[in-house]
Amino acid sequence: MKKTLSVLSAAALLLAGCASVEKMAEMAENVKVTCTPEVLEAAGGSVDATVSVTYPADYFNPKAILEVTPVIVYDGGEAAMSPLKYQGEKVKDNYKVVSSDGQTVTEKLHFEYVEGMEKCHLELRGVAKAKGKSVNLPSRKVADGCNTTYMLVKNPDGVVTPKKDAYQSVLTQSKEGQILYQVNSSEVRSSELKGQSIKDFQAALDAISKDGRCSVKGTEIVAYASPEGSEDLNNKLSGKRGESAGKAWKEIAKGRDVAAPEVKSVGEDWEGFQQLVGESNIEDKELILRVLSMYSDPAVRESEIRNMSEVYTALKGEVLPELRRARFIANVEYQNYTEEELLKMVEDNSDVLDEEALLKAATLVKKDSDKEALYRKAVNKYGSDRAQFNLGAIYLEQGKLDKAEAAFKKVKESDSDLENALGVVALRRGDLEAAGKHFAKAGTDAAKANAGVLDILSGNYDKAVNDLKDAGGCCHNLALSYILTDQLDKAAETIHCNCPKCWYLKAIIAARQGRESDMKKCLDKAYKDPELKERASKDIEFTLYNL
Repeated sequence: MKKTLSVLSAAALLLAGCASVEKMAEMAENVKVTCTPEVLEAAGGSVDATVSVTYPADYFNPKAILEVTPVIVYDGGEAAMSPLKYQGEKVKDNYKVVSSDGQTVTEKLHFEYVEGMEKCHLELRGVAKAKGKSVNLPSRKVADGCNTTYMLVKNPDGVVTPKKDAYQSVLTQSKEGQILYQVNSSEVRSSELKGQSIKDFQAALDAISKDGRCSVKGTEIVAYASPEGSEDLNNKLSGKRGESAGKAWKEIAKGRDVAAPEVKSVGEDWEGFQQLVGESNIEDKELILRVLSMYSDPAVRESEIRNMSEVYTALKGEVLPELRRARFIANVEYQNYTEEELLKMVEDNSDVLDEEALLKAATLVKKDSDKEALYRKAVNKYGSDRAQFNLGAIYLEQGKLDKAEAAFKKVKESDSDLENALGVVALRRGDLEAAGKHFAKAGTDAAKANAGVLDILSGNYDKAVNDLKDAGGCCHNLALSYILTDQLDKAAETIHCNCPKCWYLKAIIAARQGRESDMKKCLDKAYKDPELKERASKDIEFTLYNL
């Protein structure tokens, strides 16, 4: 909606012709002015408006010069543009000419927003000059303002989330030993039960029983046959080896408090075969691996490999004997350091902590200096990219942009999180173009949320809707973007949070829809935040209502 106003002297952006400058002031009511918008709106840190002035015939003195100064008057001060200058038809100067026959002149006005303009008005102040005379024309208010709803954007500086640690309060491990069988045999040889593999397995079981942090949660026996001969024969042989290994378990676990094992029979061990071939020095191992990838039928695989006589000879000596086996497995749980223990170790001896423990400890300490020290230790000791990234996140939180950017640039492997972080650095530096490029390249939900913030701050409200509707997370900024694009029903449907700021958005929606009672109920809940109560008292969104 536009206002039509009679131009008071300065408000009449260009005056008419044959009258004296005194008459121009007297006839100002005959000049019409429209301002778009009639209620000023801040966007992207500025306040813009378009003013059109229509001068009737015989108004602008042909020998007059009119200087019009647009001024925003607000609580605490004024902001004035440079004067707009116009001249009559007989003036020999370089200003915009206004015909004495009547003319409409349109001007775009631009002001940088300053705090306090949320309660203001736009007026035009003019001075008409001719024949050495200068007459101040009456100031004319042409617009109210200023709507600053976009400034309700949440996290306007962007958000960077630190990298998570992979610290586990309980670690799962396995300890194992194995015995080997002779070809086509399921008999357990006594020498195998006395071999180093079984001795190491028994020693591991003994160590677990003495460690208060460890416990055996289950045991297994897995038996195999080497992939030679018929598949049916090997399946039966694998089963018998499982049975004999189960009997041998009693000897292996004698005197140890461990549960009886679950026995499994795999049959032909093609997986182990592939692994051992890959690790071997057999000359034609790539050819063997190719055969395995080409054929899935065990009989065809064996036939193709047997056809390579030299290769098969090498396999019989180096690989196949290792696959005639049974594995004894103990599944172990290890109770890792508690949070209290980690904090104690940070004080006493953080050198013993591994990368994940250092990253976890950094989330537990309170002081930023302690967090920084732990992240630096993880970087220096383990080359931790996550710790390096988190250093940058700490500096961002502290507002140390140079240090944050330097820390992020030391991250060795770039990923979407890093792109998002660099976008936030650019956003805080005011380089909105670079910020947008980083957010687009990152493409994560976090980056989309930050891009939505950037869109709102830049006045690109339609783009904000597109970026934020797929970003997930907080509903506040998406609802705000719907309000800014006048999609009030969608905005109301979007809000599911009960925080004061979301209630404030609901109050704006109700006010725009004329639901005064609902508006006041929403504001009552928003007033839990005293800053929002102060804002509401000046907010033009509620100017039609008695708050």
